[in-house]
Amino acid sequence: MRPELLDLVGGTPLARVTTPLPHQHTGFWAKLECLGAGGMKARAAVSMLMAARTDGRLAPGAPVVESTSGTLGLGLAFAGQALGHPVVLVVDDELEPVMRALLTAHGARLEVVTRPHPTGGWQRARLDRLHAVLAEIPGAHWPDQYNNPANPTGYAALARELLDQLDHIDVLVCSVGTGGHSAGVAGELRRHRPDLRLIGVDAVGSTIFGQPALPRVMRGLGSSIHPRNVAYREFDEVHWLGPVEVVAACRALARDGFVSGGWSTGAVATVAAWVARVEPGAVVVTVFPDGVHRYLETIFDDGFCQARGLLGRPSDHPVEVADPAAAPLSRWSRCTTVTDPLGVPA
Repeated sequence: MRPELLDLVGGTPLARVTTPLPHQHTGFWAKLECLGAGGMKARAAVSMLMAARTDGRLAPGAPVVESTSGTLGLGLAFAGQALGHPVVLVVDDELEPVMRALLTAHGARLEVVTRPHPTGGWQRARLDRLHAVLAEIPGAHWPDQYNNPANPTGYAALARELLDQLDHIDVLVCSVGTGGHSAGVAGELRRHRPDLRLIGVDAVGSTIFGQPALPRVMRGLGSSIHPRNVAYREFDEVHWLGPVEVVAACRALARDGFVSGGWSTGAVATVAAWVARVEPGAVVVTVFPDGVHRYLETIFDDGFCQARGLLGRPSDHPVEVADPAAAPLSRWSRCTTVTDPLGVPA
């Protein structure tokens, strides 16, 4: 147990981004969570484990088992060290070798799924393996990042940091996967800035906002299930991005502004830049969840991108969509009507 590590969570800097994406814009603010220990999701990981310890669901020293596409795994490895819990992570064959090595270096045990679920993809396959692993380890705890209310709670401090760093915020742009950081940050910000607009950024082929599940190359952005931490009623609009737009944005950020990241970073940067362009004068804020190192052999590798057709000409604006359930989307799209596709009342 290393509780002193908890002092390293948060306190990340805010950067002004003016890189053309692809057009000139007036600039937006980006919270650089890649510069925090354990990354952005260390906030959620610590929050979930602390809550489970408090209410007795997680015994001292008990193992923690979770499914991850990578980023939460790093946060849990951090939280496990800080709080004294061994961590078992259910990952899949498409997890980058550098991320596997990093998670292992930080003491996590990896359970690797080798075949996607026929309809639920890698995400469903990981969850199926997770339940099998839980049955094999007495006393193990599953945080359930997709539905655990302590996940969004962990991001309230991020919102308070933004309030300390900026006098005013008009628009918050958030990537959506589990729904944790969008719900947590927006909920806390609106206690102080009730007129704040929240824009969600999803991936083409993700089911979160009503699209059919399709194979996705972008890891960590979007979902093939419907996490209940997604606070649908909080969103004013949603954008879906394709990988061509995101690769172009990540590379432009790295080349022109030095600060860049992965799929979620490129997606939110694209949308934040568009908002800053069409609404000059608005104070636009987003969160860059991670940095570039994990993606050197994917987003920043020409061979990887050429083999998947990711170096084409990106869309420079979204198309307007009235009903996201009407047809599968294949390019950057935008909808200003946001509903829960499962029809669960807000």
